[in-house]
Amino acid sequence: MKKVISLVFAYLFLALALLGVFLPGLPTVPFLLLTAWFAARGSARLHQWLYDHPQLGKLLIDWEQQKAISRKSKYIAVLMLILSWGILYSRSNNMLLLTGLAVFFLLIAMFLVTRAEPK
Repeated sequence: MKKVISLVFAYLFLALALLGVFLPGLPTVPFLLLTAWFAARGSARLHQWLYDHPQLGKLLIDWEQQKAISRKSKYIAVLMLILSWGILYSRSNNMLLLTGLAVFFLLIAMFLVTRAEPK
């Protein structure tokens, strides 16, 4: 039963990661890391597919081995955070929400930017 639940979560997080590629404000890498974690417990085949994937695999391997994020990924993530906040700013008058999200997005950006780059 644990295997089935892990597999369901792996595919759920994979779907969210893939959506995050196209939707501003929805992160890709954290969902991808969760996918890999659950896939390791639910499906060796899915786990291997993730690590063998030409784009996704490199992100996972860099994080697993070096706790590193590529410069390109950092730029894209920070730009998406800025874009997401800008969209929210243009559509919301709730200053408390906008301020809270600005702080949250800033913390995420600081975390990303301070990670090492892959060697």
